[in-house]
Amino acid sequence: MNMRSIGLIGGLSWESTALYYQTINREVGRRLGGLRSASITIHSLDFEPISALQKAGDWAAMAGLMGRAGRRLAEGGAQCVLIGSNTMHRVADAVQAEAGIPLLHIADALAAAILATPVRTVGLLGTRMTMELPFYVEHLARHGIRCITPDEAQREAIHRIIFGELFLGQVRPASRERLAAIVDSLVQRGAQGMVLGCTELPMIVRPEDSPVPLFDTTRLHALAAVDFSLQDMAHAVPAQA
Repeated sequence: MNMRSIGLIGGLSWESTALYYQTINREVGRRLGGLRSASITIHSLDFEPISALQKAGDWAAMAGLMGRAGRRLAEGGAQCVLIGSNTMHRVADAVQAEAGIPLLHIADALAAAILATPVRTVGLLGTRMTMELPFYVEHLARHGIRCITPDEAQREAIHRIIFGELFLGQVRPASRERLAAIVDSLVQRGAQGMVLGCTELPMIVRPEDSPVPLFDTTRLHALAAVDFSLQDMAHAVPAQA
């Protein structure tokens, strides 16, 4: 059996899209050996107008834009669709409906990884929308996972680092220290694990920056895509956490 084709809505930002592409292809090569790489189509969007829609809170326009991207991936032969962003899963249902192929939800991949451990209460780091709008926290709650979010000043700092630095490919030591301090404060409030709930955060937050387990949503989502792609190939080696 051939591998199934993965469709990725990227550019949200392209920095994390590159992480997805690298992780997926390296994992396919690891599991299949030789010179194997993924069957993957990327529809990379221009993030500037999407950022403007986010600031305006125009989720209907974003749903339409993202849905059309999902449909084009399906028309191009993709057999599943991934949204390469935690925040844009706010419109996941619209993308699923428009694409008409399975949507692999980033929070489902995250929940599966958390539930494989004793952790049930996590700190959530992400964009302001991911931390403040209910869609993400409620999705995890349906899996029995409780989220602790940073306070207002901390949320503002994280959002600024993501949009003002990481989206531009900048990783600053002072920002890493600020994020590590926020992680520590969430642990003091009862977090047993820490969710990197923005696909750019793995660029700056490392395992050694957290006293509790980190859950890297970018990697977990990418591995879920590989699982889907290779599930009919019995000779593929198992996944690794």
